[in-house]
Amino acid sequence: MPYGMTMDYPFDQAGRVVVAARCAAFRRLPEDEATRGLKRAAVAIVLMAAAEPSGETAFVLTRRAAGLRSHGGQWALPGGRCDKGETPVEAALREAHEEIGLRLDEGNVLGVLDDYPTRSGYLVTPVVVWAGENQHIEPNPQEVASAHRIPLAAIMAPDVVDFTTIPESRRQVIRMAIAGDIIHAPTAALIYQFREVLAGRSTRVADLEQPLFAWR
Repeated sequence: MPYGMTMDYPFDQAGRVVVAARCAAFRRLPEDEATRGLKRAAVAIVLMAAAEPSGETAFVLTRRAAGLRSHGGQWALPGGRCDKGETPVEAALREAHEEIGLRLDEGNVLGVLDDYPTRSGYLVTPVVVWAGENQHIEPNPQEVASAHRIPLAAIMAPDVVDFTTIPESRRQVIRMAIAGDIIHAPTAALIYQFREVLAGRSTRVADLEQPLFAWR
């Protein structure tokens, strides 16, 4: 059975080659004139060994520190605003180091997904990164309350994804059931597109809506 049609995502060189090939086959949307005025940001979809000794690949999901000025306590991928003169890839790698202690470089990057415009005024670029076996997560307590390794199999089941609506928008609101909780956009939208890329589908997510509490 082809890779991506099973619940088996091994954390080994063969697994890295397959994920890299799926990312390479994905064609990002061209830059949109309507989003040029947004502040640039980036997140890292960090792939590493699952916490359990299963040999599976997992991605890193964090719970933001409660004391942060914006979106404290919410689920997120490691990331943040791009510094002046910094590319999204550079920003994602820097944030992965600052937030969860991973020292990665552009040789670890497998691909870049579509930019996602947020209601809070950011244009977020997701960067897929493969961390080596010797990498260890060390959360920065000033930014991260906890960090979790979520096996890729956990986001592939059909019932993980849910779409709903809110009175304030005509767009669909995406939600994903992960880590015993409900993850909302923008994080849910970015994870959802990564899941679709893993499955060989070029699903677009820029029009997926965020819940009202994420608009600020």
